[in-house]
This record gives sequence, C-alpha cells and structure tokens, in this order.
Amino acid sequence: MDTFEYLYGACGAPDQRLRYTSAVQAFEKQYGKSEELRIFSAPGRTEVCGNHTDHNRGCVLAAAVNLDVIAVVRPETNGVIRVKSLGFPEDVIDTADLAVRESEKNTSAALIRGVAAGFAERGHNICGFTAYTTSNVLKGSGLSSSAAFEVLIGTILSGLCNDGSVSPVEIAQIAQYAENKYFGKPSGLMDQMASSVGGFVTIDFADTSAPVIESIPFDIAGYDLCIVDTRADHANLTPEYAAIPAEMKAVADFFGKTELRDITKKDIYDNIRTLRKECGDRAVSRAFHFFDENERVLRAAAALRRKDTQAFLDTINESGSSSFKYLQNVFAPGDPRLEAVVIALYAAQDVLAGRGASRVHGGGFAGTIQAFVPQELTERFTSVMESIFGERSCYNLRIRPVGGIEIK
Repeated sequence: MDTFEYLYGACGAPDQRLRYTSAVQAFEKQYGKSEELRIFSAPGRTEVCGNHTDHNRGCVLAAAVNLDVIAVVRPETNGVIRVKSLGFPEDVIDTADLAVRESEKNTSAALIRGVAAGFAERGHNICGFTAYTTSNVLKGSGLSSSAAFEVLIGTILSGLCNDGSVSPVEIAQIAQYAENKYFGKPSGLMDQMASSVGGFVTIDFADTSAPVIESIPFDIAGYDLCIVDTRADHANLTPEYAAIPAEMKAVADFFGKTELRDITKKDIYDNIRTLRKECGDRAVSRAFHFFDENERVLRAAAALRRKDTQAFLDTINESGSSSFKYLQNVFAPGDPRLEAVVIALYAAQDVLAGRGASRVHGGGFAGTIQAFVPQELTERFTSVMESIFGERSCYNLRIRPVGGIEIK
C-alpha cells in the first residue's frame, strides 16, 4: 500500500502529498536545497478510555489519529539542533549544553532540549540537525500536539543518530521526561505512548519502566470518531489540571504509597471517614473514579477484542459519566459562565438520542469532547456542533496504524 494511503487513508492521501511537498519547499526556502533531506512524522492521539489514570500508574485505552506533526530534516555535524516550525520563531539548541533552563519553561525549545537530554542520559547518541516542521494536530484540542512534537524530536534523534534503534516505548518515556522536567508540565505517560506506539492500544502503567502495551486491531464499523473543539480558553487552567494527580496522590500518601495503583478501593472504604477529613471529599471522589476507570479500560478492551461494539460504546458512555460526576473535570469551578464542554456534551447526547457514545476528551475543563457517532447521524452531528462552536470545530478522524516514523 502507498505510504500516504496507509497513514492518512485514500481520501486524505492527495492532500497530504501536497502538504509534504510544501514542507520541503519551505525548508529549502529557509535553509537552502540539500540532497540529504529526510522526512519524519509523529501523530496526535485520542484518549478513548482511562481519563486521568496514567499519572497514578493506571490503565488507558488510547489510539493514534491521522493528524500529525511532520518534519523535513537535514543532518548536521556541528551538534546544533535548529527547528523552525510553521508560524513560530526558530529554536536553536546546542547539544553541548543540555541543562534545564528556567527561562525556557513552557516553550518548544525546552521540549527539544529535554528530549536530547533524555537520549544522552540513557546512553543514546545525540547529534545536530536542521528541521522544518508543520502540524495539523489541533492545539488545545485534547489530541496532544505537544506529545506529538516531543515524539517527533525523539523519532528524529533515533533515526539520525541511532539507526532507528530506540524503541517507541523508550521514545515515549524520554518525551514525558522532557515535558515534566524541562517544559514544566506534570503530565502522565499516555499521550506520548499513544503517539509513539500508534494504532489502538491498551497501556497498563503498573510498572512505568516497562508498561504493558497491547495493540487491538478493530474497526468500529458504522461509526465515525468525532472530536469537537469547543474553542474554550485554556488560560489559567494549569492549577485545575495539576490538582487531579495531586489529590489522587494525597489519598495514596495517606496509606504511605505514592500512587493509587498501590492501594485498593476497599482501603478507601475502610478508612473513608478519616480520608474525607484529611484529603477532602473531592480527592476521595477522584480516587473512586480512578479505580472504576481502570476496570472500564479492561472492559472496553475486552469488548473490542470480541468485536462487541455496543458493549464498547456503553463502557465509553460510563467513562464520560464518571468523569463528569466523580473526576469532576468537565468544567472549572471558578467561572460558571464558561462551561463550553457541558454544552457540547448536552448537544452530543441530544443528537445521538441514546445511540453511540460521548465523553469529555483529554485533560478536561475546557477544550474538546469525543463522540462515536452512527454514520447516518454524522452530518447532522457536525452541523449542530458547528452551529454552536463555529466552522470546522467538529473533526471526523481515523485511527492511524503506526506512531512516530521516518517516511521513506
């Protein structure tokens, strides 16, 4: 099969060929022609089940999608990494200096430096390169554009400096390290792992040094995967995101553990009065969500294996309900005027009328919802969502079968 059809589908392949050609032309305009150009790609991801479980070593069901970051790359011998991303200033990183820089926190330069540092600390080769990148992974969409970028840098370093020998799992771990230590965001490992490994995957993070990953081939026949971008403002929401793992870990800490994976739901029930006083009701509620969500991931994966679409959809709806009621990440409590995700979920359920599934997508509070929509309702679903949130706010995606790769 043609590479572009494999990655983007027959309908998307022609536009993608033009996109890649344009990226090469943009590289040459920026840096001059070269006979050594190589091309890399890393996808965004969709979380299917396992909302806010990864940071407590839980289970997730996720998938790579057909939106990606691509890079046109020229190897360099001077040890300097230059990355020019469409619409952004060039980042220049000298691999001789890979120390954390506070001034780079929350920037793409921090991610590049952090990934290079992660490679070096694990004993892998690092080298210089010049790259031009362009992305169609929607920022703030819950599709994890930052993880795609991190995995892209890791895939480039693996391909250019290590003959492609660094595994997708290790690239994901290095990408998370870069985001946590250099970028300054306390993310879990799911985003990077789904982007790096690709396909439909379950990931059990009980042992984060060796997560158990299973690929599940499955085509949800008759349904479209729709992501709705509510275009809500993510500004100042970092404390809301950070509070979720912090509160879950506070419950674990009560038992002398670091993550909820090391205790049981029975432990909570047996100590619930003291826990409520010491950790607060929301922390206990979020812990309950964690345990039940882990079980839902297992049930959803089992449904996919036996090709039981309805059982799968029922489980996804349960996940969405738990996120709303117990995880409480559908809206931030600070401003009741801004609850775009609530409106999107209501509209989705109104259109679906008991069919398909819908849930908050990604970190929550603002951003996106995910829906599995019967194909005969997709046109109406899209029309309703775009009447609320604007043109091109509803995206019909497909699952990408591979993660970060070099295009050859």
